[in-house]
Amino acid sequence: MTLTHRPAPFGRALCAMITPFTASGALDLDGAQRLAGRLVAEGCDGLVLSGTTGESPTTTDAEKTELIRAVRAAVGDRATIVAGVGTADTRHTVELALAAEKAGADGLLAVTPYYSRPPQDAVEMHFRTLADACGLPVALYDIPGRTGTRIEPETMIRLAAHPRIVAVKDCAYDLLGTQKVLAETELAYYTGCDEYVLALYAIGGAGYISTVANVAPWPFRAVIDAFDAGDTAEAARLQRATVRLTELMMGSGLPGTVTAKALLGRLGLPGGPVRAPLRPADRETADGLLRAYERLVST
Repeated sequence: MTLTHRPAPFGRALCAMITPFTASGALDLDGAQRLAGRLVAEGCDGLVLSGTTGESPTTTDAEKTELIRAVRAAVGDRATIVAGVGTADTRHTVELALAAEKAGADGLLAVTPYYSRPPQDAVEMHFRTLADACGLPVALYDIPGRTGTRIEPETMIRLAAHPRIVAVKDCAYDLLGTQKVLAETELAYYTGCDEYVLALYAIGGAGYISTVANVAPWPFRAVIDAFDAGDTAEAARLQRATVRLTELMMGSGLPGTVTAKALLGRLGLPGGPVRAPLRPADRETADGLLRAYERLVST
């Protein structure tokens, strides 16, 4: 079996990395470097920093820049670094993008402006302004369940003509719309939903940007490796093996940041507390996460 995947500008296996904090809530750069090194060693081609999983709403601009520099020093050229720069303010988004470029990021991830719910022409202009302002490749982040606004397929198709708009992180849960854009553009589609890693990859997606990979980087890498090797049955088996942990981390009603940090703590890995208004997971939740993780490891 042969399926040609379009180029993956940031690699195929990416982790939406949490931002480690110290017990007092300060940025933990040493912990970020140690976690980044582990993720790369266990199969991640790239790391997305300061996305929603990285608590971007509650980290300062200076902290975001410090994080990029520290992680770049830790991973060198072994992995790409994609900086989350999306905000509800076009001007602020551009400022973050320019700072990320200067700090050493390889690419940008920008979510649709949230809360204000701009119409599609304004969404398009927001992303064009960003892409015009800096020299880095841009991935558009389509997650209407969080932002309140979809990047409609027709808007995505128009934006694909911009030379620096190269990818999409897809959390729209609209496989038909995704296939329409895949059919009409060269955009590299990354699923941002861990349960869709194989599904999107099988129809020509570029890879994934995973939150669950913070604690279990290798299982999802194994899914796409098996598919690339032509063993689709094994790829499907490996995808199914991740279901319980994905369900608990991403479908329990708690943000993935909270569940990832709870499990990282149980595993003795860098993570630390979450920042308010988020609250830590309770002991029962953390126990369940650990059991699901151990079950996955044993499969």
